[in-house]
Amino acid sequence: MTLAASKRMALPEQLYTQLDQLAALESGPYPVVSLYLDMRPDNHGRDRFEPFLRKELGDRLRAFHAEGPERESLGHDAEKIRACVSEVDPSVNGLAIFSCSGADLFEAVVLPAPIDEHRLFIADQPHLYPLARILEACPRFAVLIADTNSARLFVVAGNAVQQTERVEGIRTRRHKMGGWAQARYQRHIENFHLHHAKEAAETLARVVREEGIDSVIISGNDVIVPLLKEHIPKDVSSRIVDVLKLGAHAPERDILDATVAAMRVRDAETDREQVEALLGAYRANGLGCVGVEETRLALERGQVDELVLTTVPEVLDRDAGLTGGDTSAAEQLSAGAPEGTPEERVANELVVSARQTSAKIRFIEDAALLAGVGGVGAFLRFKL
Repeated sequence: MTLAASKRMALPEQLYTQLDQLAALESGPYPVVSLYLDMRPDNHGRDRFEPFLRKELGDRLRAFHAEGPERESLGHDAEKIRACVSEVDPSVNGLAIFSCSGADLFEAVVLPAPIDEHRLFIADQPHLYPLARILEACPRFAVLIADTNSARLFVVAGNAVQQTERVEGIRTRRHKMGGWAQARYQRHIENFHLHHAKEAAETLARVVREEGIDSVIISGNDVIVPLLKEHIPKDVSSRIVDVLKLGAHAPERDILDATVAAMRVRDAETDREQVEALLGAYRANGLGCVGVEETRLALERGQVDELVLTTVPEVLDRDAGLTGGDTSAAEQLSAGAPEGTPEERVANELVVSARQTSAKIRFIEDAALLAGVGGVGAFLRFKL
């Protein structure tokens, strides 16, 4: 499989396509390099990844036999990785690289959010757990910010603004008058506000429907918000997750920060609801299973509709181990590496299996919610 390297941020749909292509990779006997880099400069403006690459790639290369196809493939991988990293735009905060020269694979993914530390995995399949977790943590949503004269609509994806639209109303001024003239003027102003709110609501509905957006945040003052709610269609208003009070002319960066934070709060609330629903389905002997082994079996049978997985691999049952046939040199290396704990390998296997069977993945940030059932469970499509 040949995959071209990309050094710019891809759309979420493209990132999920890349994730699925990587999950389907069959590398044969060749080791697969999965590299996650924190590309942010240090306090002195210097890159922090060069020493890591120099040491870790060198150490891993020397761990393979001097002669053999595995070592040769890994050597080519190291060369490609160094060349790729040297050409990445300085504005990039996080980068994931997947390489297996022996299987004709090289994929560079600009991450939608920075990562906390550099990680290197070498095994017989790509290590996709961190990538899937980052993608799930950066949802796609719409933001409508309005006052009585103007409205701005943003589509946010991957923690960045992907699309903007603007709706301009008719600017109105207050005049001193009394009696019937004042009443007529007030009705005139209210009609302008009503028309503007209706136009903004229609624009929001069109974009949400065309783009298939599931979550919406609206923001405005006490005059415009009730008017927006009145005119936003029911199928769109049901997707509103929060109402904020941001300035109508707030900088885009401030809007992005505030709305991403609001989405994270909402996600934490729905995490608890999702786990409670999963445990309810499991206890009722319904369409739910919990635990590493039961979930793994359900994935193998194609039963899983949605994998529900902790973001803290340490709570997974490490005794469940890994499935699979013989132990390759790459797998032995990964098993002994501090960057690839047994729990992380179990988490990765579950993520890969989910993507291979078109199952959705939901990550749960609060480790305590799933700790009692081994850190993982799944909603099932059917029972056997």
